[in-house]
Amino acid sequence: MNQQNLIFDYQRTHRFFAQISDGMEEFGAEELSELGAKDIHTAYRGIYFQGDKATLYRINYCSRLIARVLAPLYSFQCHSERYLYRRAGEIYWPDLLKSHLSFAVSANVSNSKIKNSQYAGLRLKDAIVDRYRDAGLERPNVDRLQPDVRLNLHIERNKGTISFDTSGDSMHRRGYRKETVEAPMQEILAAVIIRLSDWDGSKPLHDPMCGSGTLLSEALMKYCRIPSGFLRKKFGFEFLPDFDRGLWERIKADADAQMRPLPEGLIAGSDASPKAVRAAKKNLAALPSGDRVEVRVAPFQELAELKDRVIVCNPPYGIRIGKHPDLVKLFKAFGDFLKQRCTGSTAYLYFGKRDMIGYIGLKPSMKKPLSSGGLDGRLTRFEMY
Repeated sequence: MNQQNLIFDYQRTHRFFAQISDGMEEFGAEELSELGAKDIHTAYRGIYFQGDKATLYRINYCSRLIARVLAPLYSFQCHSERYLYRRAGEIYWPDLLKSHLSFAVSANVSNSKIKNSQYAGLRLKDAIVDRYRDAGLERPNVDRLQPDVRLNLHIERNKGTISFDTSGDSMHRRGYRKETVEAPMQEILAAVIIRLSDWDGSKPLHDPMCGSGTLLSEALMKYCRIPSGFLRKKFGFEFLPDFDRGLWERIKADADAQMRPLPEGLIAGSDASPKAVRAAKKNLAALPSGDRVEVRVAPFQELAELKDRVIVCNPPYGIRIGKHPDLVKLFKAFGDFLKQRCTGSTAYLYFGKRDMIGYIGLKPSMKKPLSSGGLDGRLTRFEMY
């Protein structure tokens, strides 16, 4: 079957699938709606939605919560590896994937006769390259690390779907992380925390344990309306057969035109580690207005006060950095700091290990489950009256 005679599923239905971390589907659906998506339905670790090309480009460029957006190409019943190979070979891949491009295949299977995800992905790869061989054409190279095109195979209950990854690299890679420290917070998790804090810039925001500055960077991007993909060099959708470069440039220009500068003193952070502060400053410097975020070396115990602010923080925990003998004392001291020197402020603290919430010694007004990197964490809110 020649691709010129084949209308891909996403072209026919204008439906896409957005991948997102478990437990964040509700927030992702809200954001997709804000970005113009229609007919939105949540699923496990994902969201189905409908949108035109402009919406697809805008979501990839501006979404802070979505990890990837998949465009379904072809769906079929799939009861064996042999049938998978045959049906995948019905696509005339040279019209979709030019020989000079590189590609990678990811696969996942569940509740199906095909049990091995890795082998299923290998059979899809074989079907693709054999299509070039049969046509007497040079085949594209496989590049698992930095491919031009990423393809996804999903098989569930013996139904296979081959999708084109319109994002390319994962959207959590904003491009500002130049340096890091031990156990850095993932960017999408930080973006969700900033979103759930409802911080709108009417009060200053401070992170007293800022680490390499992920929460500060995401707060900066939100307030200044910096698109999440602002520093990205390319997106997967640029390799789709119906890519409209003129439309993409207009979408990008419209989003960039919404950016605004950061007022002095609105966002600040501190950390006891000089190494962490250096990393935070370097990461922030990669973003517009990042030099206006004040970050300094100071343990929270030495801060005079943080009154009438929004405080965001990811306190250290034992899962990733090792069980520190004084960790319980540190949490209690931080709770005392919030109570005594942060009157009028609201603190949003993310605990990667939820049983450590009690060590703070304060009663949270909110506990929201947020999973990330295998951690069953909780975002808590504390009102400092």
